[in-house]
Amino acid sequence: MVKILVIDDERSIRNTLKEILGFEGYTVDVAEQGSQGLEMVKNTDYDIILCDIKMPEMDGIEVLEKILELKPETTVVMISGHGNIDTAVEAIKKGAFDFIVKPLDLNRLLITIRNAGDKSILVKETIILKQKINKQYEIIGESAQIKKVLEMTDRVAPTDAKVLITGPNGTGKELVARRLHLLSLRSEAPFIEVNCAAIPSELIESELFGHEKGAFTSAIRQRKGKFEQADGGTLFLDEIGDMSLSAQSKVLRALQENIITRVGSDNPIKVNVRIIAATNKELADEIRNGNFREDLYHRLSVILINLPSLESRKEDIPLLTVHFIEQICNDYGQPPKEIDADAIEELKEQKWTGNIREFRNVIERLIILCNKKITKEDVKLYASPGNGQEN
Repeated sequence: MVKILVIDDERSIRNTLKEILGFEGYTVDVAEQGSQGLEMVKNTDYDIILCDIKMPEMDGIEVLEKILELKPETTVVMISGHGNIDTAVEAIKKGAFDFIVKPLDLNRLLITIRNAGDKSILVKETIILKQKINKQYEIIGESAQIKKVLEMTDRVAPTDAKVLITGPNGTGKELVARRLHLLSLRSEAPFIEVNCAAIPSELIESELFGHEKGAFTSAIRQRKGKFEQADGGTLFLDEIGDMSLSAQSKVLRALQENIITRVGSDNPIKVNVRIIAATNKELADEIRNGNFREDLYHRLSVILINLPSLESRKEDIPLLTVHFIEQICNDYGQPPKEIDADAIEELKEQKWTGNIREFRNVIERLIILCNKKITKEDVKLYASPGNGQEN
């Protein structure tokens, strides 16, 4: 149920709003002064706050500012019998959702409350979604190697420095890229990912830089590339070691000048993008073999973060096991399964050539195929994809 707080020094207004909104099914609290309202906001999460502008002790604009300092996600509607354009504009600039003039028009009031309630619900859903996303991209581990990775990531994230993430397949390079973005000043802007290995070499330039209509046979309309889509945010170039030399030269220019040109166009487009790249290849070998530009490597590797294999940090397996059991069971809408200590020890004995990706798949398999408690025998039976199947 939507919870509303009315802050107004006029008793008749407070009582009228409490009665009307209560009749409409809202839960309504009232406060006669700004300071009283602020105390109530500290102790209660309100979906909507109606706040008078002119009050003797503390004016509504000041109350609005303090409310949004305490709880920035709160939806505040200002009300006043002294309404004018300047006051309304100031209130909106300070973060108010809307401004209503006294005497209150009932229909206008209810429509505003309904819209404010919709906005409040959307804000809450967004917060929950962000929390889920952050949880999804959490990096789990307390080994020395992972602590070093996290320390480096958290130190670099607030800057705009280019980062090159290296490590074997399945070690979580995307997680590090996501963390760099989420902890950066660009976190509200787009995070755009490009898997350079999954795009044919003849299409990679169009994918990155976009194209004009008619630039090639299948270009039936103008299309923005990933650089433009990521403008203001972060562009993650995964498996950059597989990018063609032709595309590498254009990426180098984009990094040097912050300018890109769509395929089929001569018009330069200014972009503001932070680049994070990742590869499982030894780029030094690729440079020696003529497959990767050395100047691009130096542009990308301002900061180098190397991810360890799971084999080298098996002490993290107990934490990873609990994390993935909770995550996967939550995705399936079921309570977390129990796992024996012997089963965790058996997981530590396995060879994890596919690293974290393989490990998560095994945990998911165990959750699906095992009974309420995962045992050591279950791990022996199901840790390899072919095990447990009849011939």
